[in-house]
Formats: sequence, structure tokens, C-alpha cells
Amino acid sequence: MNTNARGPRPPAWAAALAGVTAGAVALGVAELVAGLTSASASPVVAVGGATVDRTPAALKEWAIRAFGENDKTVLVAGIVVVVALIAAGLGLIARWRVGYGAAGLAAFGVVGIIAAVNRPDSGPLDALPSMVGAAAGAWTLVLLFRRARGGERAEPIPPAGPPVRRAEPIPPAGPSVRRAGADLYAFDRRKLLTGVVVGTGIAGAGAVTGRLLAGRADVTSARRSVARMLPRPAVAAKPLPAGADLRIRGLAPFVTPNYEFYRVDTALVVPGVDPRSWTLKIHGMVDRPVELTFADLLRRPLVEADVTLTCVSNDVGGPYVGNARWLGARLADVLREAGIRRGADMLLGVSQDGWTSGTPVDVVMDGRDALLAVAMNGEVLPAAHGFPVRQVVPGLYGYVSATKWITEIKVTRFDQDTAYWTPRGWAPRAPIKTESRIDVPREGESVPAGRTTVAGVAWAQHRGVDAVEVQVDGGEWRRATLAEVPGPDTWRQWSIDWDLAPGGHTIAVRATDATGYTQTAAVAPPVPDGATGYHTIMVRAG
Repeated sequence: MNTNARGPRPPAWAAALAGVTAGAVALGVAELVAGLTSASASPVVAVGGATVDRTPAALKEWAIRAFGENDKTVLVAGIVVVVALIAAGLGLIARWRVGYGAAGLAAFGVVGIIAAVNRPDSGPLDALPSMVGAAAGAWTLVLLFRRARGGERAEPIPPAGPPVRRAEPIPPAGPSVRRAGADLYAFDRRKLLTGVVVGTGIAGAGAVTGRLLAGRADVTSARRSVARMLPRPAVAAKPLPAGADLRIRGLAPFVTPNYEFYRVDTALVVPGVDPRSWTLKIHGMVDRPVELTFADLLRRPLVEADVTLTCVSNDVGGPYVGNARWLGARLADVLREAGIRRGADMLLGVSQDGWTSGTPVDVVMDGRDALLAVAMNGEVLPAAHGFPVRQVVPGLYGYVSATKWITEIKVTRFDQDTAYWTPRGWAPRAPIKTESRIDVPREGESVPAGRTTVAGVAWAQHRGVDAVEVQVDGGEWRRATLAEVPGPDTWRQWSIDWDLAPGGHTIAVRATDATGYTQTAAVAPPVPDGATGYHTIMVRAG
């Protein structure tokens, strides 16, 4: 195709449509190639991951509050929309010279390549998806512009002279005429739209096939194999006390089902880790570096423990807290075998996708059930929760303890290494704060006047909850009834019956832990080390 500026230009809408289609083909083909190589090398995933890593902490917090566990879906959708807008702009630029638009698509491919090869878990083929996708997009743009021109010369403009009167036949339906000096070509709407349909089909088929191919790394079958070989715990958890769950409608159950357990992490694509090739390397300030295979880990004495996990992003009264029964090897035992050197005070846990957490050594070594967990609520770890192995450390917010898909632990010092969130404004050490939440009734709910059950959960991991008090309309604090718990590392259900007069009411809750500390009424945001304040709701009785 003639790509110089003197050639005919299709209408703006046609050029933008051609650009969007070319961008879609680029992404679809890139997804297909990523499915054949590595799902994390997809330009959408790679650029999305780089965006997550470089997003200011305040914006991340807003995204978590606004979109919850759908924040990654919103990010990917946003990236696709931005790509579509840029592609439309490149289509408009291509009206002047198609080569400019093709060059723009190539430059966009370079962005994807840079993002992919700079991921911590990148491989030698990770540049291919963006490279091949950009080439396919540029070729599509050129081809669509060629089809839009149609290749038919229009009827030339007659020379100046006396007008000749003659009957003008009605032109047949077909291409409209565009005239541009000596180069006169027809704009062929039909050929362009046909090309757009074909291009869209290629883009969709490539994206779907790429996702299906990426599914070949799905760990479902691997999890089934592990389920058949999981040994019985050497130290089984005690049966839950009979009164651990008050079984009040609307109250969070004592054990959070795996499918309901919150997920907050930076991984746009859940890493698919094969347990047969998984290893855990423990090195740094140790006397004897250790490298464990998954089989090595399963041969160790495994311990069951009931532990409640909490995300530091959890606002007062928020949903990012859950309780489960975990099975795993004691992390402290593995570290003792490695021999921690004097002066080491941090464990830098590294995930398969490069994310890091900094866990205080003294917390792991003080006797609590800090585990390299392989199972959750009687099942092999779900992929989204860290299969095949993750850290679980009672009493610490997840960003300093709960490394999923863990592959490495570097024994080091807080003054020598920093974990993922610390440079972004979060505290390097983050013990979980004493908190409580009202689950029943819900905010803004209408309830019958008279006797009303108020219930919820409270937590103060590794200290334990000793008391929960409820207040209505700023009056006296009354003690709630507490459910039984198996130990200090889980949340605790509570309930109280209150006579509510007709009208609106404000209900607040506060907890006191086993050290005698009562949670503060002072309101603080999650940054830098966890939110504080009383959870307060408004209801109407009538």
C-alpha cells in the first residue's frame, strides 16, 4: 500500500475503527503466544503487574476499598480501554501515513516487552507475546487501510469548459468516491467492515485460545495428586469447642469456607506452581543454607492450627479477615536447622511472582504456630491462596507474614533489606491490632422494635479476646456474651440482646484483649500499620 501523505485518507471514523481492530488483534495474538509460552508474559498481565507495582499506596488503598477483590479485574478492564483509545488514536494518525500508525503499534509492543522481561519471574521467551502481537497489529492496520481504499480509481474530474448537459444515471450502490488530486480512489466501506469483522474474530479467538492454553498450567490436577499424598498431622488440632460458633443468621461463621476467604495480593494471574519442581531456599544469615523440595516438606512433622488472618488494608468493620484450620510444617523448626546467626531480625519471604514480605524473626521463633502451610480447612491449599506452600504467622498482618506461593526465605536484617510494601509507606513490623466488628444487624437495616440480637466477631491474634462491649446511642457500655475459642490465635464471636425503642439508633462495639488493652476510639486509616476506631452502625427499629 502507498503509505505516503499524498495518498487518499479514509474517514476519521473508519481510521479509528481500523486502529481499534488492529489493537485488538495485537492483544489477541499476544494472548495466544503467551498461552504457548507463559501466561505472565501477556502484555496485559505484564503491564498490569508493572502498574500495580508502581501505583502509589494511597491509590491502591482506594482501589481495594472501592472494588474489593475485583480490583484486579477493574485494572485489566482499564488497561484494555486505554489500549483501545490509544489504538484508535494510532488509526487516526495512520490517515496521514500508515507507517506512523504501524510504528506506534510497534512502540506499544516495546512497552509490553519491557514490562514482561522485567518481571521477577520472567523467562527467556517472555518477550515473544508482545513482539508477535505488535507485528500482527501493525500488519492488520496496513491491511485494513488497503482494504478501505478498495483499489478502484474514481472517475476523473472533467476539464474546465462549457457544461455538457446529459442525463446522469443513478449510481449503483457500492463504494463512495474520494478524490485527492491525481490519486483518486474509492473508499470501500464494505471491504473495511468485512476486514474489521475478520480481525475481531481473530482477536477473540486468539484471546480465548490463549487463556485455554494457559490453563494447561492449571494446578487442579496437581492439587488432586497432592491430596492423595497429604500425610496425617503429627500434631492434630483439638476439636473445636462446642460453643465456638453461635450459629446466628448473618454472623460470620467461626470457620471461613475456602471459597469465601478473602484474597488481597498483587498477582494479576494466579501463579501456577508445579509441586514436583517447587523448592524452598533458605539462605542469608544462616550457618547452613537449606533447600527443601515439596516431598521433603511433606516428610516433616506436620502441625494443624486454627489461625485467623487479617489484611492490613481492612478498614474498621471491613471484610478482609477470615479464620481457617491450617496444616503445615513449623517454620521455626526449619530455621533452627539452618541456624540463624546472631543479629538477624527479619525473614524476607519471596513469592513465585517476586512479591516479598518482611517477617520479624522473634515472632516466628517465640513458640506460636508459624507454619509453612500446605492445606487449608482440610483441603490442599487452593491456588489462589498459595498452592503449593504459603506462610501463615499468627498475630501479624498479611503483608509482613503471609507470603503465598513462597519459594525463598532470606534471613536478614530490617536495616539491610526492605520488603515490597515498606518503601511504599507501610510499617516494617505490623502486629495485628485489637479490633471488633458488628455483623448483625447490618448498616442501615430496619429491625423490629423491642428485643434485638446484636452480634459480630472480635480478634486480637496471639493475645486473645477477653471481653466485648456494645453501646447504643452513646449510652452505657454493656458486656456481650462471648463464644468459646480453641486458642488465642482466632477471632471470637460475640452477641448481646438489646431492647431497641422505635426510631433510629447508633450501635458501637469495642473489644478488650487478654493483656487488658481496650481498643481505641481514635479513628485511623489502614496506613501505615492498620486501621483503628470503633465499628459503628446505624439502624432503624420499628
